[in-house]
Parts: sequence; C-alpha cells; structure tokens
Amino acid sequence: MAGVLNGIKVLDLSWGIAGPMTGMLLADHGADVTRIERPAGDPFSEMLGYKVWHRGKKNAVFDLKNPSDMNLFKKLVAEADVVIESMAPGKTKSLGIDYPEMAKLNPKLIYCSITGYGEGTADQDKPGYDALVAASSGLQFEQRGWPESALNHMAGEEDPFAEAVEIDQNWVQGANREGPLHVASKWPSMGAFFSAITGISAALYARTQTERGQKVSTSLQQGAMACGSGVWQRVDDIHAQGFNTWIMGARSPKGHFKCKDGKWIHNWVPNPRFILEAAKGDEINATPDLTVQNDPDRFGIGPEELLVMAHYQPILADAVSKFNADDWVKAAADGNMTMQPCRTVEESLTDPYLIDDKCVATVDDPELGPINQVGITYRLETSPGEIQGPTRVRGADTDSVKAYAADLPDPEEHTVPAKATGKGPLDGIRVLDLGLAIAGPFGCQLLADMGAEVIKMNTLWDSYWHRCHIAYMANRGKRSLAVMLKHPKGLEAIKKVIATCDVVQHNMRYPATQRLGLDYDSLKKEFPRLIYCHSRGFEEGPRKNLPGNDQTGACLAGVQHEDGALHAGGETHPLWSLTSLGDTGNGFLTAVGICNALMERERTGKGQFVDTSIINACLLNTSYAVAKPDGSVVERERLNADQTGYGDYYRLYKCADDNWIQVAAINDAHRAAFDGLAGDNKIAAFAGKSSADLMADLAKAGIPAAISDAEASRRLFDNADYKKRGWTVEYPHPYVGKLEQIGATYDLSDTPAIMQCPPLIVGDHSKAILEELGYSEEEILAMANETAILCDPPLPGQKEMKNPWGL
Repeated sequence: MAGVLNGIKVLDLSWGIAGPMTGMLLADHGADVTRIERPAGDPFSEMLGYKVWHRGKKNAVFDLKNPSDMNLFKKLVAEADVVIESMAPGKTKSLGIDYPEMAKLNPKLIYCSITGYGEGTADQDKPGYDALVAASSGLQFEQRGWPESALNHMAGEEDPFAEAVEIDQNWVQGANREGPLHVASKWPSMGAFFSAITGISAALYARTQTERGQKVSTSLQQGAMACGSGVWQRVDDIHAQGFNTWIMGARSPKGHFKCKDGKWIHNWVPNPRFILEAAKGDEINATPDLTVQNDPDRFGIGPEELLVMAHYQPILADAVSKFNADDWVKAAADGNMTMQPCRTVEESLTDPYLIDDKCVATVDDPELGPINQVGITYRLETSPGEIQGPTRVRGADTDSVKAYAADLPDPEEHTVPAKATGKGPLDGIRVLDLGLAIAGPFGCQLLADMGAEVIKMNTLWDSYWHRCHIAYMANRGKRSLAVMLKHPKGLEAIKKVIATCDVVQHNMRYPATQRLGLDYDSLKKEFPRLIYCHSRGFEEGPRKNLPGNDQTGACLAGVQHEDGALHAGGETHPLWSLTSLGDTGNGFLTAVGICNALMERERTGKGQFVDTSIINACLLNTSYAVAKPDGSVVERERLNADQTGYGDYYRLYKCADDNWIQVAAINDAHRAAFDGLAGDNKIAAFAGKSSADLMADLAKAGIPAAISDAEASRRLFDNADYKKRGWTVEYPHPYVGKLEQIGATYDLSDTPAIMQCPPLIVGDHSKAILEELGYSEEEILAMANETAILCDPPLPGQKEMKNPWGL
C-alpha cells in the first residue's frame, strides 16, 4: 500500500536527534526524504542512533557555499514539500536558505527549524546540546522529583510529611546521592522531535485548506517543557480539594519491586491486595480472592497516601521477593493487573510480540548487518507505513540527486502573503474525546491547541480525577459532556455527538467499545468520513487488552532499565522518569496520525482507522539503541552507575558550593581543552572550586557547559518572553485560582496554536452540547434526573445526585 505521505518530498539538513527522527517518521510513511550533508561531515555521525534515524533516506553531500551546489539545492527546494534544519540561529540566514528566502521559491513549503533554545530568545546563542538543555531547564532535577513534590516545590512550600514518614533510601528512585540525574533518555531532544513531527503534520493538513506553506519552529528548550508539562504547573491554591498528589514526589515509592530471581517488576499503581493475597502460599496465586477487605486494592492519589505507602512498601517488597519476575507478570496478566518486567532494550527489540506487530523491525544495515530497531510507530488503515531501507552511507546518492536537480527548471520567485491566516490548523474540525487518564486525552488536547473543537466525554463520577493536577495537563481547550454510557439515553446522546464529528479518539480497551457499539466497525458504516483513532497500552497481540500505562511501556521498551543504569548492577534499580514521554509521546503520535488521516480524507473523501500505542512511543524513546536479531548487544555508550552521565566528557560534576555543572565536551578540541583544564582527576578538580569560577574557566577554554539549575522551574512562569511566545500560558480556574501551564511546544507561523480555555470541569457543557443536538430543556432535565447525564452547574429543578468522592 502507498504511504499516506507518498508524493511528499522532504529535504533533511538536520543533525543530532530531533531533526533526524522527524525525517525518519516522514520516510516511514511514504515521504521521499533526501538527507543533505555538508562537506565537513556530521559531528554526530558516530551515534548509533543514526542507524535508525536516517533510515529510508537518500544521502547527498552539498556544499551550500558553492554557487553550483546552491543553485541545485534551490531547485530541490522549489519542488519540495518539507525542509528540516537544525542549524544555530542565524546560520541559515547567513547561507541564504532561511525560511523567508526559501518561501519566495516555494510559497507552499513547510519549513521546520529546530534550535537549542529558540530563535530570538535570550539563550539562543548558547550551545544547544541535549544534556545542557536538560541541565539549564531544570529537567535533570525532575527525573526523580523533589522530596516535597512538584507542586509544593513550584509554590515554595515545604514537605508536609517530612517529619511524619521515615523514608528508606532504597524506595527513592535514582542514584543514592543528592542532586540532579543525568539519565540515558534524551528527553529535550525527544520532546523536540515529537513537537516537530506534530507541527509538520498539522501544517501539511492546514496546507490542504489554505494552499499556503509556513514555518514550523521548535527547540530543545520547548522539548524539555513538553517533558515537564506534568510537573511544571503553578497555581494560586495547591491545597484545593483533590488537586495535589504524592505521585510527582521523590519520597514516594513508585511500585518497583525486586523479585526472587533478581529481576525487577513495576506495578503501577501498586495493588497491595492483589500482591499480598497472590503471595500467601508457597506458589503464586494468579486469581486470589480480592473480595477480602484486609488491604487496599490500590493506593489513593492524595498527598496523605504517602503515609499508607510507607507502611506497605516493605511488606509488599517481601511478598514480591518470594517469586520470580515471570511468575508475577503471568499472574498479573491472569488477574488483569498493571504489572510488567523492567527489561533491557535488547530484550525489547527481540520480543516476538513486538516483531509480529512490526513496531520492531529487522533492517539489514550495510555496516552492521541485520539489526533490530524500532519499527512503525503509528498506522493508518489504508497506509500502515513501511521502512524504506537502511541508513545509506555518506554521499551514496550525491550524483543521482544532483543529476535530478540539474534537470529541474530554474526556480521563480513568488510573493509570500504578508499576513498569517491566524486560525489554528484544525479550525473547523470537531473531535470527540472518549479517552481515559493521560495518553488519550493529551492527544486530544493537542488537537484542541490546533484549533479543533474538542468535546470530552466524561463519566458522571470523573470529578475525582479531573480535580487532580495530573488531569489538568491533558484537558485544556475542551468542553465536557458527562454521560452514563450504560444508560440508553446517555449512549444515544454520544452517538448523536459522533454524527457531528470528524474525529473520534480514545484509549479505552477496545472490547469495551465493542460492547457499547462504539468501535470503528460499528460506526464506519453510518459515518464513512469518520477518522477513528485508538491508542493502546501495548502492541497488537496477546498483551493488547491488558491494562497498560506510561510505566508499563517504559518497562517493556527498556527505558527504565537504561535510565536506572541497571546494566551496572550493584545497588541500581529502575527509574521511571517524572518527565517521561510514554503517555504524552503516545498522545503526540495520535495527533500526527489524525492529521495524516484528515489530509488523506481531503484526497479520498473517506475516513479510516488510526492506531498507535504507549509501547510505540517508548520504543522511540530508546531508539538510540539497536540489537542483533539474536538479542546480542550492539556496542554503545552506557550510563555511569551513579547517573552522572557518560564517561568523563559528557556528564555532571559536583562543585565546592554544592552546585552541579553539566559538561558537554563532544569533539576532540573540547576534550583536549577539558583535559588541560581539569587534569586526570576531574571529579576532584570540580569539587575544589565554586561553580561560578568553574563556569568562567570552562567558557574561557571553549568547553560547552551549563549549571544544572535547581531553581529553573520556579522561574519558568515568570519569563515574560515565554509568555509572549505562548510557550507558557495562564488562565483563571474556578478551583485553583490562577493556573499557569506549559503552552504550545511548537510554533506555526501561519496557523498558530490557540489555547481555547482552561482545563475542563466535568459536565460544564453538557447542557449546551445537548441543546446544540436538538434536545429540549425538558428532555435534558429528565436525563439529568435519570442520571443519564451530569450538568455542572446543576439545572434548575434537578434532583441532588450523591457523588461517591464527596466532590
């Protein structure tokens, strides 16, 4: 089948991680991608990830300082659909290939620029390496979080349970030391990648409506902010009922348990009743009697639950240690519990279920031979995607690409519209969000930010979840319709909403939708133009209908194993990063797939099924690694056991004033200068001087470095430039007062993002939406009194409904 991007031509001038991965995803879905390399070469060419991220692309070397090559390049630009570049701000302008110049040659061009800190920002000229952005943005301190929790830290409040709970250091994630963590995951780059591919996909669809191209901009700084969207929220009242939780705090156990065989499992959210009942006997019991009320079936999310967890953690650890990891995973599957093993990347890349699903693929690399790597990560029914081939050697296609360009006509200059369209790229698109928790709703929030009208279907009892700060990160820009799907009138109302929608998106387990008649096969007969997107926890296969989440995906893909440096043995244990891109990465993939499907509908007039999963997003997060098909390791750099970085040259160092400096000596010149500055015992050299003096020394020697900034998150929402750019947003909320959040993580020059309204209140638009569908006030009141719907505020004459959560 032809890819959904068949016929789209892409010129990829990027290097590093975010740009190459963006080009990879376009190629995976049919785009004709040509990688343009400079004569001096790529400074990151030795990265193992390039075996993955540059697959399926032609490779041509162009000297853009040479008039002949520049002329050929401009001919290619004139017929291209997308250009991707990751040069330092000002570099493209000095070369004459910045967006304004290229748009004159091709007004329909989508031009994606990825920088370190954003063009025109105060930090634009700083070295934009991944670890430096993670350091300066404060992201390194958010890997395991703050003892007092994220919200308390942002508000400047102390840990309310500091004296009440004695914490075993073995419960705390990360190395047994204070300070920031340098993890294996390249979070700022990954956030920039997800943002860039989403922005390009939105711009390609918008072009079908406006017939205009535009500039898509993102940065590693915005990528870091995408990762921090769950922990970086600031409100007037963090003590508002139901708002704060223990989840984003460093002191709370995170559901990791070491098994009898020394392997780790992750049970999230921990289920004491299942674990303790299953482990009672000499053999594990996969179907214990869970009606017993001795222990909770799961922990609550309020901050005070830390006291309960502190009681149970050692008890649960002892119970889990009685049996092997495989026994627990099988028992959890039989018992429908959320539990998976923390395994290596190599185990992930040789998992037969993932291989059968094609989210892992074997590619015959010209240098390494057959290697397993991340495969296709989202699918459209009519064009599921296909890897176009391995990464080609440098210059392999230079002659053919230049010959092709030479035959193209000389480009003409065009007038580019001076005024932006101003509407979001999905203006006029209506979406029904049936999602749960984060992965589904976050994807629909992205669609709302693109200007789509999003209706969120809630249950009548969802206030418990939607009062929580975690739900706030995924539900702005939506109108809530609260219905009881098991009530005939509630289900009828949802089907009437679907009749008005372009898109239905959800992450429910699919059998539930089939029972309700809300599955794609049931709906497509009546609504042939409907785009139906389903995101799962796992691959299509035996795990498909198991409960899954960010944590299980990170376990199975090897993210937690790598970030926790488990390869080093000793006292290391898995790390679930609080800035993970499993749920939210999945949300980005759903938005990409939906934009692709909407674009294809413009050609065919038909809707289709779109699917992806959390495990797919997590496989992208570990795509810096590959494995041999037999599971053997392909050599790569491994994280230091103390989670300070890699070796001596790309790592964190503690200074005499207890600040930490991230060094990024990435080339020979940097390393030689660093050796001259710090000598053989670099740890001692840093320990003996202040961070200010060391930063001055590093700058003088030309060595890229940054303070790992513990206070960055507290200053984030005071940055006037970020507010002006829409990178942070604020609005009044009736529950918590002023709410400040991460805004758009990419910028579109012609169809900018729109923050439509603050996070929803359950049932806030039930009445208005039903009236739009033709329901009378009497019918709506009757539905409310029959508990088929919930309206907030209650309707005049509505009977009082008891909320089991007391909210």
